[in-house]
Amino acid sequence: MAQPEEETTPKPHNQTTTSSDPFQGLSFKVGVAENKNTRYRNKMEDVHTYIANFAERVDWGYFAIFDGHAGKDTARWCGNNMHTLLEREIDLQEDQRNSNMTDHLYNSFVKADELIGKEGAGNSGSTAAVAVLRWETDDKVQDKEENGRPKDSKFDFTPGNNHRRMLYTSNVGDLRIILCRNGQPFRLSYDHKATDSNEINRIKETGGLIMKNRVNGVLAVTRSLGDSYMKDLVIGKPFTTSTEITKDDEFMILACDGVWDVLSDLKACQFVSSVLAATGEPQTAAKKLCQLAMDNSTTDNVTVMIVKFDKGVFDQTEA
Repeated sequence: MAQPEEETTPKPHNQTTTSSDPFQGLSFKVGVAENKNTRYRNKMEDVHTYIANFAERVDWGYFAIFDGHAGKDTARWCGNNMHTLLEREIDLQEDQRNSNMTDHLYNSFVKADELIGKEGAGNSGSTAAVAVLRWETDDKVQDKEENGRPKDSKFDFTPGNNHRRMLYTSNVGDLRIILCRNGQPFRLSYDHKATDSNEINRIKETGGLIMKNRVNGVLAVTRSLGDSYMKDLVIGKPFTTSTEITKDDEFMILACDGVWDVLSDLKACQFVSSVLAATGEPQTAAKKLCQLAMDNSTTDNVTVMIVKFDKGVFDQTEA
């Protein structure tokens, strides 16, 4: 029998709006749900973070889930610090014509892994999935607090004809980021697991072993943040992607392996799409997807984040 869902109120770091609706005026909306899964787990080791108007840019978004193991210390550290590291990376190149968000994400993961090793988090580690949504043009990225709410628009930022809506992702481990485009799932993450042939070869070339589908018989994931005692083998270098968001894109799912152990990308995409069609609410969709994983007998903690895109922003384009 599935355990009752534990409802939680997301607590975003550095939320810049004071409205009762934190997403008012933005072209996206977020819903989050989690469940400790007390039938199989006595601790909740997942941490999630989202930030509207990220890096002091209007209508940017930061979304992240960190799935801890051997304790919550590393996941908690990432939840409290990863976005700050990323903001610093962005601000260092603020005056440059082209700010490479893919590099910023990569560097932030590597720096986080380094700092966790220095500051110490015991033997704990964490998988990680981070996504950043932003506006940019061919010659520049959006300035801080660029564009107040245009007259007669429900959006705080109205893109020009040369603006692109870009989504950047970065992950280590087996958390997934799925983009739903025209009803079909597109995976924007890579499963770094000890069953993956590319990762198996890398581990062996580094002098490690794969035993019972685990690195040196211990970890099921081949990349993570923390896990300092296995850092030569289990690295923190992330897989990254960049995708232009268009009217064809409906929503994004970030979820821990507690979901993907029991649900396919397609099943999750179709399920969330049906809930959003009926309710329009990503919070409802997140809660129901979380419960679906529970109903399918997942044995892990479950955290789900749904980011729904408002296609109407593309109709507000200024000349």
